[in-house]
Amino acid sequence: MKKTRCAIYTRKSSEDGLEQEFNSLDAQREACAAFIASQKIEGWVLVPDAYDDGGLSGGTLERPGLQRLMADVRSGKVDRIVVYKIDRLTRSLGDFAKIVEVLDEAGGSFVSVTQSFNTSTSMGRLTLNMLLSFAQFEREVTAERIRDKIAASKKKGLWMGGNVPLGYEPDGRTLKVKEPDAQIIRTIYDLYKEHGTVRKVKDQADRLGLKTAIRTLSSGRLKGGTPFSFGHIYYILTNPVYTGRIRHKTNVYPGQHAPLIEPELWDALQDQLMGRSVSNRLGKERGQGRGGRKQASLLIGKLFDETGDRLTPSHTKSSKGHRLRYYVSNRLIRSKGAKDPSGWRLPGPELETLVATLLRKHLGTPAVTANIVSDPTTEETAAIAKKLAKITGTEANEHNEKRSLLLPLCHRIQIKPGQIKISMSPENLAEILDVASKRVSEECLEIDAAFQHRKRGVETKLVLSDTTSPRDETLFKNIAKAHHYFNLIRAGKTYAEIAASEGVSKHRVYKLVDLAFLAPDVLRDVFAGSQPTGLTSEWLLRHAIPALWDEQREVFRTL
Repeated sequence: MKKTRCAIYTRKSSEDGLEQEFNSLDAQREACAAFIASQKIEGWVLVPDAYDDGGLSGGTLERPGLQRLMADVRSGKVDRIVVYKIDRLTRSLGDFAKIVEVLDEAGGSFVSVTQSFNTSTSMGRLTLNMLLSFAQFEREVTAERIRDKIAASKKKGLWMGGNVPLGYEPDGRTLKVKEPDAQIIRTIYDLYKEHGTVRKVKDQADRLGLKTAIRTLSSGRLKGGTPFSFGHIYYILTNPVYTGRIRHKTNVYPGQHAPLIEPELWDALQDQLMGRSVSNRLGKERGQGRGGRKQASLLIGKLFDETGDRLTPSHTKSSKGHRLRYYVSNRLIRSKGAKDPSGWRLPGPELETLVATLLRKHLGTPAVTANIVSDPTTEETAAIAKKLAKITGTEANEHNEKRSLLLPLCHRIQIKPGQIKISMSPENLAEILDVASKRVSEECLEIDAAFQHRKRGVETKLVLSDTTSPRDETLFKNIAKAHHYFNLIRAGKTYAEIAASEGVSKHRVYKLVDLAFLAPDVLRDVFAGSQPTGLTSEWLLRHAIPALWDEQREVFRTL
């Protein structure tokens, strides 16, 4: 009788209870081992290796135990995978299809102890797909419930975990002051209050020998104990947690922990930080830098994204040595780890041109020209029209040096996916028109416009959305192919068989089938041609698509 080598795979999503002598993983393994023993007459034997993943989600295949198991399946060491329930193996339809492909290529199969299925038949696969759909739905609902709980808890001022800020240590669901680290924070704030610039704060901090906190990583390696960087100092100076507050995304709530810095002092310091940055690099909104030199980035200190984070000028060099300017969300610059997908990185010249175009169109509108100043005389109306024509005419728009006449009119620019809002400075506009600032109409100072942030490889384009974009036929056809491939997989076809019948590579099928799991509203937008402009076939095939629909939407809205 041919022996069937069986491997038991166990998983638990959280680490709670794993320290117990007999935990959930042990219970799963015991049930699976008993089932294998009951099939001894069929030649089933248990392999000695254990494949366990404790504290890991079933929404990804990046699990050490599972990866080791799949490697043993490929190498022929395992003939059958035995799990307590199918959702212990995976909660994602896409991941399930990938696992089945590996099993098919190796001639293996898997068994669920509490659910009887035969994966070699199309009906068995259909039943499994239905179960996995419910498992994925349950996972998404659980994730939403956890996010709502975190938001509600932070609204009550509770500390919900994460990296503990220097100067504090966790105390249940709140924080308590940790001396002498707290004194380091107070010193940094005192240094900024005294010197007024982050650069001088860093110089003084280095002179005083101030160091970052030493942390022990999960690997046992020590991290920290180094001098403060400019970004770290700036993060400390702008972190509301030191005022006894808790931040959740764009909202800030009163916290239940003791403040290290008086809230009034911190609020005043934020104005000082912003004012210093703009003054030093922009010459008080006249396009002048240090020494009277003109700055290339004309929107310094005026750009903010949907989270309230400021966009900072940055640059890089192209392969040909050209200097490429960008406006980048602050959190992307100061972050050394995984980058926030909601952060912005916009090409400087294109963004400045887009803003200048909106200003030119707005100020060149007859209704704005006639109403921009309250109670104008006939002579004033003619003079105002002439002065506005000087900076909004076609000739002015075609020359970069003329752009500097328009951009200083901006007071604040708010950018969010698909939308840009420009608030003009009444004082700067009044100076150009040679009238008192109180006569400038507030109704004419706001501009709201839709725009598209379109990525094509390394190239980025910013386009005013005056008309609806045509449907991306390539993306639309690839999604249709993905559903076709997935239906073939459900019918029992392997990736290799599909590739051979469709005349494409197996890798192409493997990458394209993920498009079958896009959220329904994303599919609707693709059909209507209203999806984010950066959401292309090229982007989707080069990036991992989140299994959760909410996570998909969060990622796609930044494209």
